[in-house]
Amino acid sequence: MSFSAQVKRELSEHIGSSRHCKLAELAALVSMTGYMSKNIIQDRESQTAIIKIEKLFKLLKLDANSDEVVQALKLSQLGEQYITNRQLVERSCCKQNYVRGAFLATGSVTDPEKGYHFEIVCELLEHATLLIDIIKSFGLEPKLVKRKKYYVVYLKDGSMIVDILNIMGAHISLMDMENVRILKDMRNSVNRRVNCETANINKTVSAAVKQIEDIRYIEKTKGLKSLPDNLRLLAELRLDEPELPLKDLGEMLNPPIGKSGVNHRLRKLSEIANELRRNNNDF
Repeated sequence: MSFSAQVKRELSEHIGSSRHCKLAELAALVSMTGYMSKNIIQDRESQTAIIKIEKLFKLLKLDANSDEVVQALKLSQLGEQYITNRQLVERSCCKQNYVRGAFLATGSVTDPEKGYHFEIVCELLEHATLLIDIIKSFGLEPKLVKRKKYYVVYLKDGSMIVDILNIMGAHISLMDMENVRILKDMRNSVNRRVNCETANINKTVSAAVKQIEDIRYIEKTKGLKSLPDNLRLLAELRLDEPELPLKDLGEMLNPPIGKSGVNHRLRKLSEIANELRRNNNDF
């Protein structure tokens, strides 16, 4: 089962406690699915919406084939489609139920393992505009894009998708998504740390290789015995211990010196090597 289907199955079990909340969800389901115009797209997920519609009609004691439905749901006809009057969704609880109904009708949400994308497809711009205003009332920032002849209201921010799942009442799916987000954040954190440590190791190895190249060049051209004792001892130690960190190199000297002291002497050796290369035209 897809994550989207999982969310819808969970939401199909939620029923608003008040009549006005049930009416708000039913209005979204009826208008967004095309139920009243009988232009319903029959697929597996739409069946969840149809079952919810029939359940709400029964609970509200409304006849789906009577004119009282249009009046009770405050629907206005636009061509073959119906749109919901904003008076039906003035309460915050009704707005939550309306979003839930709209998602059950034509919504989808990507598996959080693959990415973050939540959307509700609207046939009419009026549907999309109402939906955007309702979602914005909860402090979220939905986007709108036209896809062929449809208007798609969507969210791509992971935290906003968590919020919209909470608004609709999909608390189990919300926790599943949060667990995935935590694991992904941990993986990303570990990867960043590993990449950082790898970069530091590569930098250290490259520096050590350059130091040894400089020392070998000095040894080949004028010999290490030509160096002052403090530089010669460090040069010989570096050749003997090519992988040793600077701090450990300093501790092996007699008397010991700190990392900055070792670094200073290695820079001196590099300057000597570079000067010899210039004199020998070896650059």
